[in-house]
Amino acid sequence: MTRAELTPLEIQLELGPQLCGSSYIFGPDDPRWPQRVIRFQEYMAPQFTVWVQVGCEDDISTVVQYAYQNGIPFYTVNRGYGLPKSQGKFRGMAIDVQLLTDIVVDRERQIARVSAGTATQELIDALWEEGYVTVTGASSCAGIVGQALGSGHGRYKTRYGLMLDNMVRLNVVLANGTTVVVSEDSHEDLFWAMKGAGHNFGIVTSYEMRIYPHEEDTWYFRNYVFTQDKLEPFFEQLNKVVARNGSQPVEMDVDYGHYEFNPLFSDTDVILYWTFNYAGPQIDAEKYLAPFDAIGPINVTDGTVPYPDMPLASRNGNLDSTCAKGFAKKASTIGLQVYNTSACRQVYDLFDARLKKYTELRPASFVLFEGYSVQAVKAIDPATSAFPHRHDYINQVTTITHAPDSNLDEPAMQLAHDIRELFIDGQPDRLPSAHVTYAFGDEPLEQVYGHEPWRLEKLWALKAIYDPTNQFAYHVPVIPLE
Repeated sequence: MTRAELTPLEIQLELGPQLCGSSYIFGPDDPRWPQRVIRFQEYMAPQFTVWVQVGCEDDISTVVQYAYQNGIPFYTVNRGYGLPKSQGKFRGMAIDVQLLTDIVVDRERQIARVSAGTATQELIDALWEEGYVTVTGASSCAGIVGQALGSGHGRYKTRYGLMLDNMVRLNVVLANGTTVVVSEDSHEDLFWAMKGAGHNFGIVTSYEMRIYPHEEDTWYFRNYVFTQDKLEPFFEQLNKVVARNGSQPVEMDVDYGHYEFNPLFSDTDVILYWTFNYAGPQIDAEKYLAPFDAIGPINVTDGTVPYPDMPLASRNGNLDSTCAKGFAKKASTIGLQVYNTSACRQVYDLFDARLKKYTELRPASFVLFEGYSVQAVKAIDPATSAFPHRHDYINQVTTITHAPDSNLDEPAMQLAHDIRELFIDGQPDRLPSAHVTYAFGDEPLEQVYGHEPWRLEKLWALKAIYDPTNQFAYHVPVIPLE
């Protein structure tokens, strides 16, 4: 039965009495609507017709059952940071989980139970107060669950593997509203799929993850700004000191940087920004960072801070541009193993030239490189999860950003694609890969979910079991909608 055109008022009258007192339902005429629907990605954003904000975990199952029985498409919203253009095919009900932020620490088991709406900074802060840490993304603002389902790389990945490697038990609502417990001992086939392709199979209402006593009270960071004439020596040194085919020192937990237009340093040319985050004291980090000082940066900022302040220290806090919403983004991504200096130069020259031609793209566009030590990630058999890219030591992401303007869509898209092709040409001996968290949705499925044929075949078979009507088809779907 399809009642997809029910009004928000009709849905409120029918569904509302079934939900807990802290849940609510409203439509586009409600004054809360504009603030709720604004997203990190406004290009081909999902089109919502009714908003259901759940205040209790059990309500998610109730809402999904109602939507399924009435033929209403539904889409889960946490922090609104989904990037792929496949979201643009959605029209229907938003199931907003942002109120569900409970975090419960079990010291005996060294496990934390994390609710569906938890953001990265909320988890970092809550665990730190209890004396623990775990693997999280680098940005304060993104939701934890979505990152984990896409693999979840970030700080502490160097020691403990991916976020998905630390998932112990998932509470999942399937497409028909049924709730199942997913783990190595329960629906283990679905557990495999959720770890890397989970957006295709269900809504995680909460999950248990491993946590670890924190070993360092403070971390050291150093942020550099270089002009383009330092590009070649910088990347050459980066390959020597930290990239090294994935053997980056564990204490040099993460380094990342990007090309950006920044009028504080140049009103004409794109600059190179880079941050190093070291889990330990400055004196121990110096042996790795001194060579970069010698290259001749035009600006250096550094400091020692408690671990929870690292996102802010490295320009990834809630108020930084990486968390800004309301912009249209054209993106591309590719996995790398080393920095091909020639390709990095070609990309810089192209990016700089296009931003000079299309000045509207300048304020928030960037070409991002993320480098991590991956010994702990490589130590796990790739066949044990749906995530296939354990030997990508560097994630490269291009995001061409502008205020919504259809006149800029084509040149922004072309630039993102052209940059991707340059990086692909720079590693001709490797098949292209695309991290699902950053995928734009125009990549071949094999690039996202693995080139081995058995991987997609297994995911398709599991879709037939757990989501036969393809309700979860809007975030890099393994079975795209027509």
